[in-house]
Amino acid sequence: MITEFKRIGIVTRPETPQIEDGLHSLIAFLLAERLEVFIDRESVDGGVVREEDLNRCRITDKDNIGRECSLVVVLGGDGTFLSAARKVAPFRIPLIGVNQGHLGFLTQVPRERMIAEIAGMLTGKHYAEERILLETDLIRGGESVQKSLALNDVVVSRGGAGQMIEFETFINQEFVYTQRSDGLIVSTPTGSTAYALAAGGPILQASLRAFTLVPICPQSMTNRPIAVADTCEIDILITKAGDARAHFDGQSYIDIQSGDILRIRRYRHNLRVLHPVDYSYYKTLRQKLHWGEQLVPIAQHG
Repeated sequence: MITEFKRIGIVTRPETPQIEDGLHSLIAFLLAERLEVFIDRESVDGGVVREEDLNRCRITDKDNIGRECSLVVVLGGDGTFLSAARKVAPFRIPLIGVNQGHLGFLTQVPRERMIAEIAGMLTGKHYAEERILLETDLIRGGESVQKSLALNDVVVSRGGAGQMIEFETFINQEFVYTQRSDGLIVSTPTGSTAYALAAGGPILQASLRAFTLVPICPQSMTNRPIAVADTCEIDILITKAGDARAHFDGQSYIDIQSGDILRIRRYRHNLRVLHPVDYSYYKTLRQKLHWGEQLVPIAQHG
């Protein structure tokens, strides 16, 4: 096989027995094509890798898989994909998502056609899409405390005590509003079909270069979602935190305090996602959101 991808990393959803057979088939196919295969250590610890495959592949940590590989294949759902995306984005290598029975917004390769689809994608038969990410800098006492990445969204939300939080929002250092609410979702176009959509935010076409700011149950009904260019820098100054937290893709979080500033901007690198050649963003929306199917062929329009 002639391919630009010589070192293939594989990330799976651990402790998911039904992945084992598919993973074995994928490893066998890649090795038969004389490609080097790297397995995420969490997959090994999660018991989805056969013993015979362990001896034929290299084991690596998820933190390093982007450094060691030229392509990463994710076997799992959108959650597994999000976790891998944050790790490989700094290394600017592409991801392929293989869904495990339920079509995902990000995992577009069907499990039953995995080998045939990946064989074609490795030789250039794919649709490449660039997705933007969010980088968040937690500033406390004038100093940067922690930086975090998110492909879907950054969510500032109240904690277990259930108290509303209060914060001020600035865009490019210009004051926008003060808000008292359950929180705020800052979403990429990728995340616009996730939590932000459930909170009343708009769907952003995936390649759009914009963010949305979606309030969560604001006290004032005039606080509405807004969209801003992805060149903007967003500052959220926490004036009354309670036990609030900032969540990143719903998978990691940091506790925040009154006086903290969350500075959110577009990450310097995009994430490159490879889809099958017949990928359609709007078809995915129809299937996931149960929209109506086309009744009149397009040739009859107009």
